[in-house]
Amino acid sequence: MTQPFELPHFYMPYPARLNPHLDEARAHSSEWARGMGMLEGSGIWEQADLDAHDYGLLCAYTHPECDGPALSLITDWYVWVFFFDDHFLETFKRSQDRSGGKDYLDRLPLFMPLDLSTPVPEPLNPVEAGLADLWARTVPSMSLGWRKRFAESTEHLLNESMWELSNINEGRIANPVEYIEMRRKVGGAPWSAGLVEFATAEVPEPVAGSRPLRVLMETFSDAVHLRNDLFSYQREVEDEGELSNGVLVLETFFGCTTQQAADTVNDILTSRLHQFEHTALTEVPALALDKGLTPDEVRAIGAYAQGLQDWQSGGHEWHLRSSRYMNEGALATSPLSGLTGPGTSAADVGALLAAAGAERLRAYTHVPYQKVGPSQLPDFYMPFEVRLNADLDGARQRITPWAHSMGILEEGVWDEDKLAAYDLPLCSAGLDPDGTPEALDLSAQWLVWGTYGDDYYPMVFGHRRDVAAAKLCTERLSACMPLAGEEIPPPANAMERALADLWQRTTVTMDLDARRTFRASVDVMTESWVWELSNQLQNRIPDPVDFLEMRRATFGSDLTKSLCRLGHGPAVPPEVYRSGPVRSLENAAIDYGMLINDVFSYQKEIEYEGEVHNLILVVQNFFGCDYPTALGVVHDLMTQRMKQFQHVAANEFPLLYEDFQLSDEAREILEGYVVELQNWMAGILKWHYDCRRYGAADLARRAHGFVPGRLPSPPFTTTWQRASTAVL
Repeated sequence: MTQPFELPHFYMPYPARLNPHLDEARAHSSEWARGMGMLEGSGIWEQADLDAHDYGLLCAYTHPECDGPALSLITDWYVWVFFFDDHFLETFKRSQDRSGGKDYLDRLPLFMPLDLSTPVPEPLNPVEAGLADLWARTVPSMSLGWRKRFAESTEHLLNESMWELSNINEGRIANPVEYIEMRRKVGGAPWSAGLVEFATAEVPEPVAGSRPLRVLMETFSDAVHLRNDLFSYQREVEDEGELSNGVLVLETFFGCTTQQAADTVNDILTSRLHQFEHTALTEVPALALDKGLTPDEVRAIGAYAQGLQDWQSGGHEWHLRSSRYMNEGALATSPLSGLTGPGTSAADVGALLAAAGAERLRAYTHVPYQKVGPSQLPDFYMPFEVRLNADLDGARQRITPWAHSMGILEEGVWDEDKLAAYDLPLCSAGLDPDGTPEALDLSAQWLVWGTYGDDYYPMVFGHRRDVAAAKLCTERLSACMPLAGEEIPPPANAMERALADLWQRTTVTMDLDARRTFRASVDVMTESWVWELSNQLQNRIPDPVDFLEMRRATFGSDLTKSLCRLGHGPAVPPEVYRSGPVRSLENAAIDYGMLINDVFSYQKEIEYEGEVHNLILVVQNFFGCDYPTALGVVHDLMTQRMKQFQHVAANEFPLLYEDFQLSDEAREILEGYVVELQNWMAGILKWHYDCRRYGAADLARRAHGFVPGRLPSPPFTTTWQRASTAVL
C-alpha cells in the first residue's frame, strides 16, 4: 500500500539503547498474555500478532537500564494496554456500542484498589484479568502518592476512550487544542511516565504536582503521541476509520495537504522536545533550590528525566521497526547508509542540527517594541447576546472608593483615570447580569484586583528584572488567604490588602475543601505571573502548547471557574466537575475569552510593553508568518473553540446527565452553569469593545505606562537586594 505521506526528519538527540534482558521479557510476556486469555480464542490476537508487534522490543528500548524482572513486568503492562486498545476497538468502536463501552470501562477501576487488601471482582474478560494481575504485582513497591497518580492516569486512559467513541459516532474531528488535551489522556503517555518512575525513581511527592514536573510529563506525552500519530496515520485513519490522529486534525483545521499536516505535526513535536529540554535545564534546577530538595530527591528527578528521554529515543526506534506502523524505508533514510542498529535513528546530523538551530533560536530573537498597531479585529463568532446588570452605574460609582481604601490608586501603577478607563464594572455587569448589587461589587473588585496584579508584576518587578522579589510577593499573597483562621500578615502593599479583604468576604460561607480549591485557583494565577516574568527576562517566546495552557492561568481561568461555581451547592457531585465534558466546556469557554484578550491587546502588548505572551506573536514565531496570517489562525481557533463549547453543551452534557444519573436539581444547576459561561464570553467581548484599555488612541495617551510623576517602588527588598545595596 502506498504511504500517504513521506515521514519527516525527526528531532531525536538521544541515542536509543537496548536493555540486555530483551529475550527474557519477550518470552515472559508471551506466556503471560496466553495465561490472561489474550491470544488464541480471544478474537483479538493470535501469537503471530503479538510477535509482530514486539512489545518486548518496545520496552527494552524505552527502559534500557532496569533489571530483567522489572522489564518483564513493564512489558506485561504494555501488552495489556495495547490489547485493551484493540479489544475496545473491535468490541465497541467498530460496532459503535457506547452503552456497552461505558459499562465495560466503569468496571476497570475496581481492579486498581489503593489498598491491596480491598477485594476485587472476578474478572470477566482478558482486560480485567490482566489489570488485576498487574496491579497486584506492581503497587506493593510503590508509594501511596504514586499509586494515586498511576491509577488516575490509567482511568483517564480508559475513560477517554469514550470521547473517541463519541467522536466516531458523530463523525466529528477535534480542533487542535481539544485534541492535544484529550490525546494525553487516551494516548497513555502520562501512564507511561508512571512506569518510567517505576523503572527509575519516584519523583518527590512534595513537587510531583509542580509546574516543572508537570511540564516534563506533558511535553514527554505530547511528543510520544505526535510521533505515534505520524507513524500510525495509515493504519488508524485509512484502515480503522479513526478520527483521533494529529495529522488528520491539522489537515482538517488548516485545510492543507496530508504532507503539510504531517510536517506541521513534526514541527510541534520538535517544539515540545525543546520545551522538555528547556524545563529540565532551567525550571527544574530552580525548583530544587526554591523547595530545598535533598540531594537524593534531586537525583530522583534527574533519573526520571533521563528515563523520559530514554523512552523518547527508544519509542522512536521501535516505531521504525514494528510491523504495527507505517515505516517503510524509514531506516534507510539515515545519511549514514548501512547503519541500522540501535541508536542510528539519532544519527541524522543534518536534521538534528537544523531542528536544534533555527527553530530553537527563533524563539529568542524577537525584537521588542516593534510598531504593529493598531490591533486588527476580525468578525468574531459570538452566538450569545450580552445582557448587562441593571446596577452597572452604581457599581461604577462604588468601585473607586474601594480601590482608594485598598491603596490601589496610590502606588504609581494606576490612578483614577486608569480605573475609570478600564471600566471593570462593565465586565462584571456582563458576566453576572442578574446578580445583586453586593455580588456585582464583589465580582468587579476581583476583576480590579486581578487586572491590577497583571499590570503590577511587569511594571514593578519586570522593569527591575527582579524575579526573586516577584516570588516573595507571590508567597505573601498566598498567606493572605488563610484556610482555617490563620493570622494574615500585615499588608505590605495594595495587592495584599485588597486580596485579604476579598478573601474574607468571598469565603465566609465556604467549608475547608472549598477554601482550599479557591485559594489554589488564585495561587495558580499569581504563580503564572512569575512564569511570564522569567520568559520576559530571557526574551523567549513560549512554545505554542505551553503558552495556551499557561495563558489560562495568567488570565485567571481557575479563579473564574471558582467564582462562577459559588452558590452551586452540593447537588452537583465533585466528580461531575472533574469529568471530561465539564472540563471541555470550561476550557473551550476560557480559551475563547483569553484569545479575545490576545486579539484586542496585540498592539498594547507587542508595541508598548515589549511582551512575548500573546498567541498571535506565538503563531507568527512558530509558523514564520505575518500578523494578518497569524490573526487568521487565532481567529479560526477561537471559532472552533466556540463551536466546541456549543457541541459539548448540546451533545455531551445530556449524556453526562445520564452517565451520572443526576437529579433534576443537579441538571438545572449545570444548565445554569452553561448559561453563566455564555454570559461570561459575551460579557468579555462587550467589555473589550467598550473599555479604554486597548484602543490606539488610549495607548498613545498612556505610552509611559506609569502614573506620571509617581514611579512605583517595590513593597519590600530581598536579601540579595539588601546585600547589593550594602556593597554599593
